Amino acid sequence: MTVVSNDLSWWPVINLNICLSYWIVAAGVVVVYDWVLTLGQEIELVWRQCWSLMTVLYLVIRYIGIPYSVINVLQNMPLVLLSNAVSNIMGYALNGTNVVVTAMLGGIMIARLHAMYQGSRMMLIFLVIILLAINTACGVIAAIALKGSAAEELILSGTYMCNYEYEGDFQLLASMVWMLNTIWEVLALCLSVWIAVKHFRDLRRLGPSTGLTIGDCFRMLIKSHVLYFASFACVSCLELGYISLGLSESNSMGVVISYGALQILLVVQMFVLGPRLILSVREYHAKLVADSDAEISMDSTIFQERVHVPTSSTV
Repeated sequence: MTVVSNDLSWWPVINLNICLSYWIVAAGVVVVYDWVLTLGQEIELVWRQCWSLMTVLYLVIRYIGIPYSVINVLQNMPLVLLSNAVSNIMGYALNGTNVVVTAMLGGIMIARLHAMYQGSRMMLIFLVIILLAINTACGVIAAIALKGSAAEELILSGTYMCNYEYEGDFQLLASMVWMLNTIWEVLALCLSVWIAVKHFRDLRRLGPSTGLTIGDCFRMLIKSHVLYFASFACVSCLELGYISLGLSESNSMGVVISYGALQILLVVQMFVLGPRLILSVREYHAKLVADSDAEISMDSTIFQERVHVPTSSTV
């Protein structure tokens, strides 16, 4: 269904939609800029290394973010006319991507926590069961929420807008999805902080050399992981508050600006933090290998200088 109107009373809504489109474009620019910024590291630490599950997760999350941003921009641009069918397809694509990327980021969380807990099999099983249960529930709830949704094309004073109509209590279902995601991310944050405290206490009992090596490695993990987990938890809480308070129905400029800023945080959460976490860990391991090779080379040189090699036979 297409609604055409030149009523001046729509202008506040038009201005707010234009303002929101700027934030959506800025979110897309952030994703592309971060990809360009880390392209050199990506080539060295991902493409030139042996492939693994983390490699696949990195490439999927990194390169699905660019078309996701393009679709999001097209869907919210007031100068781009889209049919109802195309808008529906784009809406399903964006929401489906959110579910898939969230599950993949959960896999990255599990891999990092598994490393922090020194390969504990019990911790791995526990995290996998929790993540599967939460993602399955979120997928079912999201499917129910999007069932029967329909896009409505609005042509207001020469500008184009897309409005979605949902059947049932969409706000409640969306709140449930974000509540489950928040539970997972808060759990992951608590587990990372707890093991950090435990490890730093254990470092006091170790010798200087061993404690220093393990301490440096674990500090690197904590520095990247705590920022990663804390960012996820904060974004989830903000989104949950936005949905539960019913701010999506408000047309005030302050709410639109806060929602636009939240869009940038969401793409950073999905398409920047996860890939950067993998890159930071691989860069640290590459540095450790390079330092180790340098030490071995230096030790070999010193050994050769101190050993006397005879040049004449005594027979």
